[in-house]
Amino acid sequence: MFVDQVKIFVKGGDGGNGMVAFRREKYVPKGGPAGGDGGNGADVVFEVDEGLRTLMDFRYKKHFKATRGEHGMSKGMHGRNSDDMVVKVPPGTIVTDDDTGQVLADLTTHGQQAIIARGGRGGRGNIRFATPRNPAPELSENGEPGVERYVNLELKLLADVGLVGFPSVGKSTFLSVVSSARPKIADYPFTTLVPNLGVVETGDGRSFVLADLPGLIEGAHEGVGLGHQFLRHVERTRVIVHIVDMAAVEGRDPYTDYETIRSELGSYDDTLLSRPQLILANKMDMPEAQDHFEEFCKQVKEDIEIVPLSAITREGVQEVLYKIADILDRAPEIGETVIEEDGARVVYKHEADELPFVITRDPDGTFVVSGDKLERLFRMTEFSREESVRRFSRQLRGMGVDDALRERGAKNGDIVRLLEYEFEFLD
Repeated sequence: MFVDQVKIFVKGGDGGNGMVAFRREKYVPKGGPAGGDGGNGADVVFEVDEGLRTLMDFRYKKHFKATRGEHGMSKGMHGRNSDDMVVKVPPGTIVTDDDTGQVLADLTTHGQQAIIARGGRGGRGNIRFATPRNPAPELSENGEPGVERYVNLELKLLADVGLVGFPSVGKSTFLSVVSSARPKIADYPFTTLVPNLGVVETGDGRSFVLADLPGLIEGAHEGVGLGHQFLRHVERTRVIVHIVDMAAVEGRDPYTDYETIRSELGSYDDTLLSRPQLILANKMDMPEAQDHFEEFCKQVKEDIEIVPLSAITREGVQEVLYKIADILDRAPEIGETVIEEDGARVVYKHEADELPFVITRDPDGTFVVSGDKLERLFRMTEFSREESVRRFSRQLRGMGVDDALRERGAKNGDIVRLLEYEFEFLD
């Protein structure tokens, strides 16, 4: 089964908790704090594996949670950092955040890696909080939570040449003739349901990857028929080869077919029409094909070369391969441009004026405090120790949460909710 679009959940590993411990050695009076830091949680890293051609594996496993860091230990020993969780993806995979729509990575070359969900840093042990005023603190941090998010994976096949055309014009037959690929071919009308790839060798030492893409119908750019399932894969191809049925076996006019395909490509992405193109007039061995070919050449106004051939008899096939290879030698690289554009988007990933917290009020009168920074501090606080609770209170005051609650009308005894926990406001 060919799968080219999935939605999955990824979560970086939480950091290990810091430890509260003290030296208790016979000949070390007033030994002091000795609690170590927790280890860092693992990142979720996507890596390109050129041996993969589909997102099929993600159809059955949709949750990827990295391991957390090891907790800190006594005698000042730090917890071990967790190893990254490496997830293999096929070349041509675009990773997009499901909530924001932001492109996180565009993975195109073998071995390329991208961190999709960062692990949290380890919490500090009490050895880190020792000061001259407080030489024996009973204070530590929990590990920072790892980043978690839903992401969409979209596969756009990386092929040098894409075959486009109506169903049953001979795209699969042409691919099977020029490569070792074996797409389904039959003597009845049907369309290829999934893209097929084949490596083509021209005979003069050159080679390229050829993709037989699912057949188009009118309205595909709006999602009609296979719609975007087809057009998504055309974006990556450097050269577009139109295959037109000159025998008009299905009763359609060859020029109308060609114009419909160009219209769909332009409606989906107008830059596709500026790419190098070639027209293959197929089925020239059939009756009346020569008459249709002559009329077709008169009707085509674009400066695009038209080459007659018969994929079944293989007449003209070798000349076509040489022409495609020559066009590829002059065609620009598409993948490099896409990566640079995605890199430009990353610059705007964070906004400088992000609010540290937001206060709202429920219908029952409860004040609700939320915000990424505030929630992260809350999760990293060890509430079983009074000193940690006092530190968290000081952090809230420093952020201005207390003053903001008073401005919203909070009074003694009012309930304040943070995540799923509730507190009593004391002025």
